[in-house]
Amino acid sequence: MGRRVIVDDEDFTKPMLLGYVRRDLLVTDGQVNQLEREMARFAHAEGFSMGSTYVEKPGTWPAAFEALVESVNRYDVTAIVLPSLLHFAVLGPDIKNIFERATDARVLVLDSP
Repeated sequence: MGRRVIVDDEDFTKPMLLGYVRRDLLVTDGQVNQLEREMARFAHAEGFSMGSTYVEKPGTWPAAFEALVESVNRYDVTAIVLPSLLHFAVLGPDIKNIFERATDARVLVLDSP
């Protein structure tokens, strides 16, 4: 479900950023690993410490999503990162806004302009 991505200069005084990925939207497991590295670089560049990336596997929905929401609320996380909004869009209409209102965490996107 969640996998930890370690960044060499991780600073736990920075706010934590969590990731969420839908495995069924990717072709290979290697893409998951690549996205985790990109999310860690994004976190570092944006002033966050990268936490876990929750990977939703086919047939397990909503296990990883629920774990993400629980972690956001438990650890007072202020933001999460997605590879693209498509990874949330498949969860239902307006899920980004619903998630942000329910958790007070911003949804950031790797592919945003």
